[in-house]
Amino acid sequence: MKEINLEIITPSKQTFNGKVKSVTVPGTAGSFQVLFNHAPLLSTFEIGKVKIEDLEGKEIEFATSGGTVEVTENKILILADSLETKEEVDVQRALKSYERAKERLAARSKDVDTFRVESALARAINRLKFTNTAF
Repeated sequence: MKEINLEIITPSKQTFNGKVKSVTVPGTAGSFQVLFNHAPLLSTFEIGKVKIEDLEGKEIEFATSGGTVEVTENKILILADSLETKEEVDVQRALKSYERAKERLAARSKDVDTFRVESALARAINRLKFTNTAF
């Protein structure tokens, strides 16, 4: 069987370690999929969704806030800033983060770090979309 060894690590835990058919990552220049015998690759990835297809064809999805991915000889190593299943996402916290970021951007205060606030807003939106939560 054509399989790939996948390991996903976040700062707080090893999230996944096993054999898979494919992995789709939200790359900086666009989403890309890694299959058996993929060319070697080192890339960053952005806020979005990591999708895994296991050996039985089941899809496993995670919300992520970015990181790096390395592909070598049918082995993928993903170092993610964060990674959450739908069940792990704290929807109320994401809604509060969304509202707080929107308020800070609307205030247009020179004391606000716009880049940090926009990043927090993007992470909150990603989590809310991932969990199909209206906002």
